[in-house]
Order: sequence, then structure tokens, then C-alpha cells
Amino acid sequence: MNSRSWEEIADKIRSIHFTEEFDLIVAIANGGIIPAALINQQLKLPIELMKLSFRNEQQKPIYDSPKLLDEMHFDIIEKKILLVEDRVKTGATLNYAKQLLANAALIKTFAVNGIADYSLFNESCFRFPWNL
Repeated sequence: MNSRSWEEIADKIRSIHFTEEFDLIVAIANGGIIPAALINQQLKLPIELMKLSFRNEQQKPIYDSPKLLDEMHFDIIEKKILLVEDRVKTGATLNYAKQLLANAALIKTFAVNGIADYSLFNESCFRFPWNL
């Protein structure tokens, strides 16, 4: 399993050149909260949480498909959104989140690990430094 340090992840986030100008960062909770906070250090944008669930802590699906656990209490109409997740395995959670944000003007995705519009790594075995 590849273990990455805080410094390595923070350095890679600081080196990303986002080609779009965003209005809002939306973090998929809980996994996207820490990466969204790190990105916020660079972009200085508001962060909102989208509480979704699909997998447990061992990364095993607990539902047939992702579920929205709490209403979204923020405006997305005509917003340019950076949607942040920690890990993208199948893309199911990210795709569901994009459906929920469909009224936004633009949605680009970020993942620490996995395939997204912006991603740091794409490794099958990956350990986050914040998962102790």
C-alpha cells in the first residue's frame, strides 16, 4: 500500500494550476473535507459540504448506490463548482454528486486518488496520512 505524507499531498495541491475560476468548493463529506481545506488555502473560496454515503471505512459498499444523507443548504444555481473527493474508485459517488449539482454553471472534479478532472494520484492501493 502506498502511503503518502501530508507534505507530499499539500505540495502537489499547491502545484496544481486550476484553469477555471470557481465560485465555490463543494466537499463530499466526509472524505473530501480535508482535501477541500487544503485546496482552500490556495483558492480562498467558500466551502460547502455535501453529505453522501456509499462505502464504509474499509471501502466496502454499504448501499446499492450513493445516498444523500442531508439536504444541501447552499445555492448552486449558475455557480462554478470544484467538487472535491478524497478517493474515486468506481466514480459512482462523484457521478451522483454531479447529478445533484446539475443546476450549476460548471462542475469540475478533484480527487486525491483516482480519476477526476484534477487528481494527484491514481493508485490501486493508497493510504491517506489523515487516516490513522
